[in-house]
Amino acid sequence: MIQDDIGALVAYGVQTGLVPEEDVVYTTNRLLELFGLDEWEEASDKENMNKSSAEETAKSFVKEDGPKNDNDNVETGENERGLADTLEEILNRMCDYACEHGMIGGDSVVYRDLFDTRVMGMLMPRPSEVIRQFRVVYENESPKAATEYFYKLSKDSDYIRRYRICKDMKWIAPTQYGDLDITVNLSKPEKDPKAIAAAKNAKQSGYPKCLLCRENEGYAGRINHPARQNHRIIPVTINGSQWGFQYSPYVYYNEHCIVFNFQHVPMKIDHETFCKLFDFVKQFPHYFVGSNADLPIVGGSILSHDHFQGGNYEFAMAKAPIERWFTVKGFEDVAAGLVKWPMSVIRLSSPDTKRIIALADVILNQWRGYTDEEAFIFAFTENEPHNTITPIARKRGENFELDLVLRNNITTEEHPLGVYHPHAKLHHIKKENIGLIEVMGLAVLPARLKEEMAQLKDAMLSGKMLEEDAMLAKHADWVKEFRPKYEKIDAANIDSILQTEIGLVFMEVLEDAGVYKRTPEGREAFDRFINAIIP
Repeated sequence: MIQDDIGALVAYGVQTGLVPEEDVVYTTNRLLELFGLDEWEEASDKENMNKSSAEETAKSFVKEDGPKNDNDNVETGENERGLADTLEEILNRMCDYACEHGMIGGDSVVYRDLFDTRVMGMLMPRPSEVIRQFRVVYENESPKAATEYFYKLSKDSDYIRRYRICKDMKWIAPTQYGDLDITVNLSKPEKDPKAIAAAKNAKQSGYPKCLLCRENEGYAGRINHPARQNHRIIPVTINGSQWGFQYSPYVYYNEHCIVFNFQHVPMKIDHETFCKLFDFVKQFPHYFVGSNADLPIVGGSILSHDHFQGGNYEFAMAKAPIERWFTVKGFEDVAAGLVKWPMSVIRLSSPDTKRIIALADVILNQWRGYTDEEAFIFAFTENEPHNTITPIARKRGENFELDLVLRNNITTEEHPLGVYHPHAKLHHIKKENIGLIEVMGLAVLPARLKEEMAQLKDAMLSGKMLEEDAMLAKHADWVKEFRPKYEKIDAANIDSILQTEIGLVFMEVLEDAGVYKRTPEGREAFDRFINAIIP
């Protein structure tokens, strides 16, 4: 039956545009070679069989209609899900065949991912072809059409595994700051113990240096590094330097892209960062783009490689209104204000990006060295810097905007993971760093919550004592806190209650991460910093 799956996969390639009709025979032969097969349907004419089989099978695939609107979270269309499910079935059978015939190291998700990525790599156009097509669409149609082409390619190639991402739990949580996006991340498969042990014993390699390096394009992968034969990168020049444009394989929102320096250099927030963000937005005005902070705790998970994240999505923070305007002398032409948001955000707006950047430089430089002991903000302790900024750029109408989120990573005995970090009482839901995506209002919560919330739901409905359950004990205080808010909790409303309360926990997470609290004292302290900016 492997020959049927080869035919079906080639047909999928024809349907999605990965495999031009002229390449059907060539692609089929490459797959036959991979599976150790010498011939194709012995009693049939090979060329006609390939072409007719691919064309007929292609008709059985449903054409994708893509996301319904810019804020759809990746895979919402039923047609596209059907396409992804079909691909998943084909690849699963191919991996089963490879396991049965000893072609891969073991029947685990790690080995299967390495193998099916190799399979999909055989359907892929060369990087130069993708770059050429992207530029043709960009020049002849629009930047938006070009990114749509590239995003579709990244999904059709299985680089973005749609059938996994659609399993992520997603919902909207209304709060006083707007509707926050909540996701429980189920896309990243958990490694089995044997694969973990094999990775530990595997020869360590410095190639590629990290998951963001351009050398990942086409890389076969290994037990401790994902395969990337189906990965493609678009080179972009940003502020005179060479960068790469790609999509995240674990997209958290529509067209979640990563823009990374071609050089493996550390994250850094400075004048050049602001210039690069706006240069990218000018090239792709339908995208926002932002940078994680450049210090541990308040930065992203990869601080060793300079990169940005962006996409075609409007987060709650971007929708949040200005709470109070202020004017900086010498920058009267730049609108500046404090955003109504749980974290401490200054928004700058002007049609002239040079003027925004000049004011952003003033604010960044002032914040880097700013100490306010009364507000427990210290720029340094024992020469260790604590203050930095998370910047986000976008175009809104005729104006450009730059949000500057003030960050501080100081720790204490009471808060060893960070004073401006989710506090211990919230760790039962969220303990990890608050990076760029969460700063803007999208919670990326750990996969463990799926099982924990299912167990918690059953325990609450049955009246079980949470403290007596090893898994649920950590949620007991939280449940005691929110239970009195509801007159009745039953099977009809418990799911919505848990989702609402998780959303409110995330709101508190963001409030904890804010350097200036939304209290009278916090507002006064924020005013002191604003006054320090104003000459």
